[in-house]
Amino acid sequence: MSDTPEVNQEAVDYINDMARTRGYVLPYHKLMAAADMPVLKAANQLVAAAYTDQRRLSKATKELIFINSLTVLKASHGQIASHIRVALDIGVSPEEILEAIEIALPEAGVVAFQHGFNVWADVVGAKGIEPTVKVHEG
Repeated sequence: MSDTPEVNQEAVDYINDMARTRGYVLPYHKLMAAADMPVLKAANQLVAAAYTDQRRLSKATKELIFINSLTVLKASHGQIASHIRVALDIGVSPEEILEAIEIALPEAGVVAFQHGFNVWADVVGAKGIEPTVKVHEG
């Protein structure tokens, strides 16, 4: 018996297609491809209908909405970062992405905003301004 798991070529092809269509795949996509392809395919069809298929909203608009909603939901760093990277790849500016994240402030509050902002700052390499007076770090 081999310690190397058997590679399911259908699953590899499906994950590759997801990566090409979305511009990213998440860790759970990879795990689901190995564990339960029918559910992954069903979930991906919903995502296609609402997100990746071209309908009325532009891809850039959809990415900004995704970034905002993931920020409000305090999704994982990796999930928010993947959508920020896709947005940057399709020509959305870092400032436009930040503006979408800032929309979270009045509706979801500072904590949710800071979560998305920290991901944004990490992805775009934002640099802050350090105070020149003594301050407690927080």
